[in-house]
Amino acid sequence: MKIPAIENIVNGLEPIALIIRAEFDKPGIHFFTPPSFSQQVASMTHPKDKKIAPHVHNFLSRQVFYTQEVLIIRRGRLKVNLYSSDKEFLGDRILEAGDVILLCGGGHSFEMLEETSIIEVKQGPYLGVEDKTRFENDSSG
Repeated sequence: MKIPAIENIVNGLEPIALIIRAEFDKPGIHFFTPPSFSQQVASMTHPKDKKIAPHVHNFLSRQVFYTQEVLIIRRGRLKVNLYSSDKEFLGDRILEAGDVILLCGGGHSFEMLEETSIIEVKQGPYLGVEDKTRFENDSSG
């Protein structure tokens, strides 16, 4: 079975994760996230000699109540286990070099299947122990 280049994982109405596989390659600008998400993810493919005008981002106050994080898999392979906000195991996915995942709801855990290098992007500031709740329900097998 072919793995889709874009996979939205939801639990009822709760968004859990968005996976963008390495093979996704479409021209133009494609936003994968709704405007309401506190972490915006897009793919941008431009032709040679395309110019983007100089710009600055305006200083605006935003409230973030839930951390959403993006992982960019640089090399290696890992298994991500996905959970609902109630800590119920929902399923797992294998991520490989070039894949990107937005963890936008629920919970998650990871198992490295080989040496893996990841870039993580999330909102700050980091609040230490207040930032996350760990749990033992790793019923993923």
